[in-house]
Amino acid sequence: MEQRRGNARRVRRFCFALLFALNELLSGGFAQLRYSISEEVQDGTFVGNIAKDLGLDKTVLKDRGYRIVAGSTEPLFEVKENDGILYVKRKIDREEACERISPCLINLKTVLENPLEIHYVSVEILDVNDHPPVFPEKEKRIEIYESAPPGARFQLQAARDPDVGQFTIQQYKISHNEHFRIEVKDRGEDRKVPFLVLQKQLDREMAGRHKLRLTAVDGGKPAKSGDVEIIVEVLDVNDNSPVFTKETYSTTIDENIPTGTVVIQVNATDLDQGANSEIIYSFGNEVDSKLKELFSIDENTGEIKVTGQIDYEKSKVYEIDIQASDKGQVPLTRDKSVMISVADVNDNPPEIEVTSFSSLIREDSKIGTTVALISVKDLDSGINGKVICTIKEEVPFSLTPSLQENMYAVVTKSHLDREIIPQYEFTISAKDAGDPPFLTEKTMRVAVSDVNDNSPDFLSSPYTFYITENNSPGASVFSVKAIDRDDGDNALISYYILRDNGKNNKLTSFLNINAENGNVVALKSFDFEALKTFQFQVVASDSGTPSLSSNVTVNVFILDQNDNAPVILYPVSSNGSAEGVEEIPRNVNAGHLVTKVRAYDADIGYNGWLLFSLQEVSDHSLFGLDRYTGQIRTLRSFTETDEAEHKLVILVKDNGNVSLSATATVIVKLVEPKEAFAASDVKSAAKDDEDNNVTFYLMITLGSVSVLFIISIIVLIAMQCSKSPDYTSKYLQETNYDGTLCHSIQYRSGDKRYMLVGPRMSIGSTIVPGSHANTLVLPDRRRTSEEVRLYLNSEILFCRIFWIL
Repeated sequence: MEQRRGNARRVRRFCFALLFALNELLSGGFAQLRYSISEEVQDGTFVGNIAKDLGLDKTVLKDRGYRIVAGSTEPLFEVKENDGILYVKRKIDREEACERISPCLINLKTVLENPLEIHYVSVEILDVNDHPPVFPEKEKRIEIYESAPPGARFQLQAARDPDVGQFTIQQYKISHNEHFRIEVKDRGEDRKVPFLVLQKQLDREMAGRHKLRLTAVDGGKPAKSGDVEIIVEVLDVNDNSPVFTKETYSTTIDENIPTGTVVIQVNATDLDQGANSEIIYSFGNEVDSKLKELFSIDENTGEIKVTGQIDYEKSKVYEIDIQASDKGQVPLTRDKSVMISVADVNDNPPEIEVTSFSSLIREDSKIGTTVALISVKDLDSGINGKVICTIKEEVPFSLTPSLQENMYAVVTKSHLDREIIPQYEFTISAKDAGDPPFLTEKTMRVAVSDVNDNSPDFLSSPYTFYITENNSPGASVFSVKAIDRDDGDNALISYYILRDNGKNNKLTSFLNINAENGNVVALKSFDFEALKTFQFQVVASDSGTPSLSSNVTVNVFILDQNDNAPVILYPVSSNGSAEGVEEIPRNVNAGHLVTKVRAYDADIGYNGWLLFSLQEVSDHSLFGLDRYTGQIRTLRSFTETDEAEHKLVILVKDNGNVSLSATATVIVKLVEPKEAFAASDVKSAAKDDEDNNVTFYLMITLGSVSVLFIISIIVLIAMQCSKSPDYTSKYLQETNYDGTLCHSIQYRSGDKRYMLVGPRMSIGSTIVPGSHANTLVLPDRRRTSEEVRLYLNSEILFCRIFWIL
């Protein structure tokens, strides 16, 4: 039964709170919920179910940090995170919390995070009759002249009751007597001032003293009361009281008015003569001591001056009781109230309070993400209290007004990029509309946290490296470098070589890369004569989630070293040694071509440029050797005394830094002219047969090469039509090309014509700077690498045919 009654009471209380909250919402209140509770209730008393009334999910309240945002003082209420119910945290004294303000509203802000939500709740503290009326004094003495006419009013000290509304003082009662009655003047704000009114003329000779009991009663049920004893002393003196010249005195002053300024002057007259007509002005007996600190009155002139700091925010109006009394032996007095209104002056700057603030925000946050919640207030009123809030700097944040007045949310208005600006510092300015206006500024700093939105970027693309052949296996040959504009793990880069199942996989298997610094290590030694250039790809991947990567093409060119000695092509004996025998007639003239030494070097450039010299000769006056062509000629005619056989040792060396060489031996035999002619005829016949066979094979070869060349041109045109030209490389990339282009030197000896084919640079080719003068680069003639390769293959093929011939 008790539980049912308790439930019914809670239902009635909830319905009352709900109706009251709806009423306040419709009347313009800002609170989303409004509850009411009596003062002096016990700790833990139920106030209202906020989660239920707002339709919040109770299961997420604790995870979202549901709480009441409190100030520096200990909060009066608390909300449970698990069920969202509002309870009383400590005993509430309405008079302490709100003094005499009615209604007494406690405004609460409740906060939910992730995402951020703020709900406003107002709790009205209902007054209970827990204070009786109290008079300042236990006994009050009043002196009244016997000449005081009926109807004379004497102000008494009012009782004080901290309660408000119906529980404050409702009436005053006086003990039964025939001379006095009580009148009550209502001055608003629950202030009722009692006046003692004379009903019947006093006669001191019949009664010089009257004892009365004044009782103040409040409106509680049961009512509480307090009393004071009033002793009226009857005086027999002056019978005319001063009279003020105006019925009402009122004025308006500005707050912060300088001290010493005359506010208003009161004036009273007395019909008596002499000392009984001289008037002295003073504050009434009931004037508060604080008012006496703000104002003073000249007792002779009645001028009221400012003596303290007038603040509109503390009080908007002052009511001062002025008393005018004559100087009679028994002075008569007259009271008058002076109303002083205070006009507001813009003397308070706006105040900015940061309610919630996130100092770190992700760079991928959506537009409209809340960064901070701020509230702005100004103690001034009217236009002086109107505040305009802005952000000074041009930043990707803006102020959005909230539900409640002077509440703003700092939200993102554009996308953030940490790589451009990692931190923002901006100033929120609050400026009121007063004249002159007051300005308050607050600086906020917001850091942008990194998101993995940048892939690694190589410092060069593509990379081109030159490696000298015969490198040391296991040594670093070059390195690649990539940077990532992100931060932390998002910028931590690892490298690896992209391997496939194609042709390059065999080459990349001989390479290894350091995953941390990008250093590439060759696991084998490269040979220029076997491999001129190759290409592979390196991938740089960051450590973000998800990981981002980019790749780069690495072009590697092998540089030639002088690691091949010259090879003697002629003379070559039947056993393979570089030795030959030449027979010449004894009667030849000077300059006769004896023979020509032919040699080949697999290197290129200076390393493949051959020079010929006589290392050993039997007679230096008979034979001469051309340094560049290897031709051996007679220097003079032979005499009878010259020997019939001469041995010549020819040294062939290249022009490398460390020169390599080979030697050939030529035996020159001098024969009689008839024997020479016979030998010449035999050789000519054999040579004619050989030339006929060579001519036949040469025609077949030239025809085949021409057909291949035409097919290559057609394929090249088709490739150009199907894709855009690739001008990325101007270097030779034919792996089978040995690096030596062909050239020929023609000369005659009698009726015979000879041709020597050897290495030289092609016309228009250049030496690449920094390549040790051994890498040839074709001039850029808008040819793709395929065109250059086809052209070189054709030229090499022709050169090889000539070598065969």
